Amino acid sequence: MSKSLGCKSLFFKSQPELVLASTSIYRRRLLERLHLAFTTAAPDVDETRGGAETPHGLATRLARQKAARIAAGRPQAWVIGSDQVAVLANGTEPARVLGKPGTASRCALQLQECSGHTVAFLTAVAVLRAADAAQFEFLDTTHVRFRSLDDGTIARYVERESPLDCAGGFKSEGLGIALCDAIDSADPTALIGLPLIRLAAVLRQIGFQVP
Repeated sequence: MSKSLGCKSLFFKSQPELVLASTSIYRRRLLERLHLAFTTAAPDVDETRGGAETPHGLATRLARQKAARIAAGRPQAWVIGSDQVAVLANGTEPARVLGKPGTASRCALQLQECSGHTVAFLTAVAVLRAADAAQFEFLDTTHVRFRSLDDGTIARYVERESPLDCAGGFKSEGLGIALCDAIDSADPTALIGLPLIRLAAVLRQIGFQVP
């Protein structure tokens, strides 16, 4: 009897407040897959890269700053911050960060540069609670090898999917998958913007019931 009551008590135990420090529809939809109650908030963080900052450092810093900005006003909540950086290394030039294109012409240019090359998508996550300075961080790296893309293919893709708000101008969860030769990833959700496998592990560790 006591065992049954204990299980029942655990099942109905209230879980901590959870906040996603992002207004990204892609990250919101991913987090919804875990069936947890959460809210979203815009972190309003300057995403300008520092002069000597590495791509890994940039993604990690921004994820941490986004979470910290929201946590400052909600000290008892667990806050999730995330950022993704796309890095192109074509073998002949220094690796460089590809941002969100913003316009169709810039998106087409980025995809021309990616044609036939591999792009590393670095997705950083920070989960923190300000009240006790608790913090968890991790970073996922996914490699996408693009097939050779002609101008017609790129133009059709940009027109049909308009991935202007995505790092590198590419969405693997949509038509963008047709631009690839291969994707090397430990977590397919990371490329979309939020690595759910490791995030779910962190959330379980801090008291959330997943699933």
